[in-house]
Amino acid sequence: MKIHDFDPENRPRERFLSSGPASLSPAELLAIILRTGTKNHNIVDTCNELIARFGLEKLANITLGELQEIKGIGETKAMQIVAIFELNKRLHYSRNLNKKIQAARDIFEYMSGRIPDETKEHLFVLHLNTKNQIIKTELVSVGTLNAALIHPREVFKGAIKESSHAIILVHNHPSGDVEPSSADKQVTNLLKQASAVIQIDLLDHIIIGKTGWFSFRESSLL
Repeated sequence: MKIHDFDPENRPRERFLSSGPASLSPAELLAIILRTGTKNHNIVDTCNELIARFGLEKLANITLGELQEIKGIGETKAMQIVAIFELNKRLHYSRNLNKKIQAARDIFEYMSGRIPDETKEHLFVLHLNTKNQIIKTELVSVGTLNAALIHPREVFKGAIKESSHAIILVHNHPSGDVEPSSADKQVTNLLKQASAVIQIDLLDHIIIGKTGWFSFRESSLL
């Protein structure tokens, strides 16, 4: 059935105008943006198929190629979908600019959506000012943490350049297990020593998983 064959009160556009966006399903909201379907497949059905296959949350990280595997989604529509989620990510980042950090939970929430590939470990350095506000987020390393590979120079170079008052280390565990490994502890001890010499405080080292985190400071390991 084509969109124009729906009863007027059931068409996404008309319901959007009469009742607001909250009245529409995720598939209908996406259909409003993509606008048109194919000859034999209306856009609401296409969007329902997209969400059923990937899930709304995972849709935010699907590639152009994967999107185009869905019948009715060509390059242009795939680009529109990617652009929507990219704008949402940037809005999230903008709202968190200069966010004041008071606990490890704040870091966990701040880092949501910022790791480009959660199948690999990423080490970030968060630069803070004297009010414990984040002034810069820097990706320092990708791959398994190892004290032999993580040099203090690379970690503190940006902090010196930004005149950071303090830094917080953050890295993810793709397995979801946030307990620190021996390598994590070695890296933390090495950077703690460097922090004392350089006189830029290492406030915390936080390991994050999909649903939780581990804080070296809150666990009295820093």
